Amino acid sequence: MEAVIHKVGQIGVPVNDLKRAITFYQEKLRLNLLFQTGNMAFFECNGLRLLLDLPENEASAHPSSVIYFQVEDIQKAHQEMAGRGVSFVSAPHLIARMGQRETWMAFFTDTEGNTHALMSELDV
Repeated sequence: MEAVIHKVGQIGVPVNDLKRAITFYQEKLRLNLLFQTGNMAFFECNGLRLLLDLPENEASAHPSSVIYFQVEDIQKAHQEMAGRGVSFVSAPHLIARMGQRETWMAFFTDTEGNTHALMSELDV
């Protein structure tokens, strides 16, 4: 059976304060704001669109899934982002070693209480 889904095109992140969230994603994570309309803001992340939106009702108002932002050098990215005021839950650490490849992650929170992560896969 052929896969119908080929890639993730957009990830939605619920926020409580759109202006505050836009500032965080623009200034702290340095993502490019594509446009803002009404209660939504759209960012570009290397071919993946990130949507920040104010939930329309209480049922939609909950923290998001974890977004894993891939970086080349996790130690450098962690240091730079922490220097810009990003609040990290954990320092970069080894998650898994698979043969000659290691997966490293560092978890952080945004201004809206969502947990996300930096991830880096390294050949060793």
